[in-house]
Amino acid sequence: MAGAYGYIRVSSTDQNESRQRIALERQAIRSDRIFMDKLSGKDFQRPQYQAMLKKLRAGDLLCITSIDRLGRNYEEILEQWRIITKEKRVDILVLDMPLLDTRRDKNLLGTFIADLVLQVLSFVAQNERENIRSRQAEGIAAAKGRGVRFGRKIKPLPDNFLENCDLWRNGQISGLEAARRCRMPQSTFYRKAGRLRENDANSV
Repeated sequence: MAGAYGYIRVSSTDQNESRQRIALERQAIRSDRIFMDKLSGKDFQRPQYQAMLKKLRAGDLLCITSIDRLGRNYEEILEQWRIITKEKRVDILVLDMPLLDTRRDKNLLGTFIADLVLQVLSFVAQNERENIRSRQAEGIAAAKGRGVRFGRKIKPLPDNFLENCDLWRNGQISGLEAARRCRMPQSTFYRKAGRLRENDANSV
């Protein structure tokens, strides 16, 4: 007997999935047939998605709230659509785009219209993601221009670093001993000493 399944994807573990779940439950999909991944779209090895694919049988229905639940870019969305509808012969319903309901108009014209709408929406979804990344990059560049620092916070040098750095440069102690006194790995000591020398040279 054919069954209805739902798939939810959220981009991170702190994103609320309730909106998608409520929309799927309104389609009378049982809770045990709703699969959810809380992973980045950049990594398509989604365990729940893969588990759902194994469950799907010919004649089943897969409901998703939006076309971009299927993949991270234009090509991947089309490929997953092909696998589900052509290879597994499962119908797909995209809730925010009723035209993408493969149960309707299974003749040649209906299939053509659904495929055309799919390609347009997939292209739009990818462009929107690229626009978001572009805006994020612009925002980061603007923040850096204002002096905002990104990445790990740089630890201050130990109070005795300059003293031991001078002793090491003058050959009075080894690099290993200088690093031990400063309580840092030897490679870190050398790196910070090198940067200190560069800064001194630039200030001359």
